[in-house]
Formats: sequence, C-alpha cells, structure tokens
Amino acid sequence: MSFAREVVPRALSLDIDALLDDRGVRVVVCCGSGGVGKTTTAAALALRAAERGRRVVVLTIDPARRLAQSLGLTELDNEPRPVAGVDGTGSLDAMMLDMKRTFDEFVEANADAERAATIIANPFYQSLSSSFAGTQEYMAMEKLGQLRNRSEAEDLWDLVVVDTPPSRSALDFLDAPRRLGSFLDGRFLRILAAPAKAGGRGLARMMSAGFGMFTGVLNRLLGAQVLTDIQIFVASVDTLFGGFRQRADETYQMLQAPDTRFVVIAAPERDALREASYFVDRLEADSMPLAGLVLNRVQQTTVPELASSAAAAAAERLEQDASGHSTTAALLRIHADRAATLDRQRRLADRFTSVHKTIEVATVPAMASDVVDLDGLRAVGTALADHV
Repeated sequence: MSFAREVVPRALSLDIDALLDDRGVRVVVCCGSGGVGKTTTAAALALRAAERGRRVVVLTIDPARRLAQSLGLTELDNEPRPVAGVDGTGSLDAMMLDMKRTFDEFVEANADAERAATIIANPFYQSLSSSFAGTQEYMAMEKLGQLRNRSEAEDLWDLVVVDTPPSRSALDFLDAPRRLGSFLDGRFLRILAAPAKAGGRGLARMMSAGFGMFTGVLNRLLGAQVLTDIQIFVASVDTLFGGFRQRADETYQMLQAPDTRFVVIAAPERDALREASYFVDRLEADSMPLAGLVLNRVQQTTVPELASSAAAAAAERLEQDASGHSTTAALLRIHADRAATLDRQRRLADRFTSVHKTIEVATVPAMASDVVDLDGLRAVGTALADHV
C-alpha cells in the first residue's frame, strides 16, 4: 500500500491527463510558495502534455536553472528552445524568463530606436528592470502575454505552461504586477516628471514653495541625480506604454479567461499548505479557474498497519536484547520515523481538504533522487496521472 495514494482519502482526485488533453485549455499556471517543486511539476506537466500530442511551450522563472538540466538543454534563455527526445506526436519548447531582457524587448518594440536607447541607458530604468520589487512578476505576466499572442499569430503552440516566480508569498504573483503598474502609473511619478517635461528648468521654477521643500527633502534622501534619472525616465515613457496598470489589468483578465487553469503546488508541510490555502481562497475570490492541488513529496510506507509508536517500542526492546537483533531494530527505527512522518502529513492534508472540500488533488511520492532528466520528469508525470 502506498501512502501517496492514501494521503488524502476523502479528497476528490485531480485527473491530470484530462486536464492536459483538453484542447480548450491553452494556459496552465503552476503556482505556490517557494521550494515546493513548482519548476519540476511545470516541466513534468509540459512533457506529459507534449507526449500526449500537444504543442507545448514551458516558461520557467527558476533562477537555479534546474529546468534546463532536466530537459537535456545546456541552457535556457528568453527565447523558446526545442527539447529533443520527446516521444509521441507533440512537441515541447522551453524557456527561462530574463526579466530585464523582457523589459528591454518591450521598450524596443514600442519605441523608436533613439528613444529606446535613451530609456534602456537610464540608471533608474536599469535598476527598475533588474531588481525592483514586483518587476519579475510583472515581466512574467508580460512574457506570458507575448507567448499567447505569438502562439495565436503564428500557430506555434496550443498550450503554455508557466512556472511562477519563487516569491516570498504565493500571492505576490497575483498582486505584484498591479502594485508595480500602479506605482509606474501613479501621480507621484507624474509629479516628479513635471520638471523634465517642461524642459528640465529646475524644481524651484516649476513648483510652489511647499512642493519645492518636498522635493528638496527627496533630493537629500535620494540624491539629486537619482531624482533627475526618475524624472527623465518617466518623461521618456509617459506616452510609450499606454499605461502599465492597464497592461497589468489586461493580463489579469487573461488569467481569468476560461482557457486558463491554475494548478496550486504544495508539499505536505504546515507552511506550504497554509500558503496553498491562501492561494486557493484568493483564486476563488477573484474568479480564476482553479484545476486543483498537486501535493508533492509525500511519504510512502509498505507496512502502514504498524504504527510509529509500536515500531519504536519494538525497536527499543530489540536494542536491549543482546541476541543480535541490531539490524532488525534499525529497520524498525527507520519505519517508525517514516510512519510518524506519514501520520503528520496525513493530518495536515486532511486539515486542508476539510476546509477545501471541493478541490481536486493529485499526489506525487517523494522521489529517491533529484529529477535531472526527461526520464525523471516522465516518472513525475506518471505519478501525477496514476494516482487517480
């Protein structure tokens, strides 16, 4: 008997193959807190869909580059690369988000060469596009939108699988693009841009004495050059983007579309399941289409009838016996530890499903080794599908 099949006995089963075979599903978004196996799950889903006949592109945001290794590629970059060794009639391309390059491409596509060069060389833009809070999430959604548009225009893919950014909170993926868009479209930056729009004659001539004092404080806090860089940046992009917040809202609407499905990824641990619960609630509140939960790295045991406490007690008796039962005692100790983990994971999973009674769940057992190639990804995909 496998614990992976018994971890959530009262939960509805998530039919992974039905999800991947549904031609009405064009986007699958894998989301969840960091370290729960989103990248591996996204790659496994993408590979299984391709080997079942879909034309798939998978977008990862993982800085560890594990996806490239597991797909047999030497590297991934901001353009889709074909993956060799895919069985069946489908195809698989893979890419990894370069958030600065995505931002640069957006500027270059929406500005003439001179203005684009000015923006890209601006120090504030360089900081914004490389490390500003929320930029990675915003650019992930921008790239997703680009892939959807390109797929429809060129008939390249019929399924996009997205591995969301490794955020501190899973909700950052939904909230950060809007926050960044609101900041970039906000009145504060527009006010700062006013002197640059007027020809850069200086704050004192343009503003009231009160605002001049305010910007004087900003000069001391940020430095005059930083403030100037911001002014020049905002003046340069003011009519270029058509509204950062508007673009974020349009992408948000795309995520709510009926051809999108969210798959929440979690591990059977308290914090990961708490984060998954928050995410499920948020998706439901925002009317986003939720496919279900994937529970990764669940423990297995071949003798579930022997409780942890009983195994530990038997091991202690054998350890006190001088008749040469040390090997048996050691095995009982191992089983006791695994059975204790099994019990804890089952309680946590049951707590989650008791709150979210209608969510469909698929489970993946803890693997003996890391997933480093296509065979490993196939094993994960098989485990996802076979749990039903």
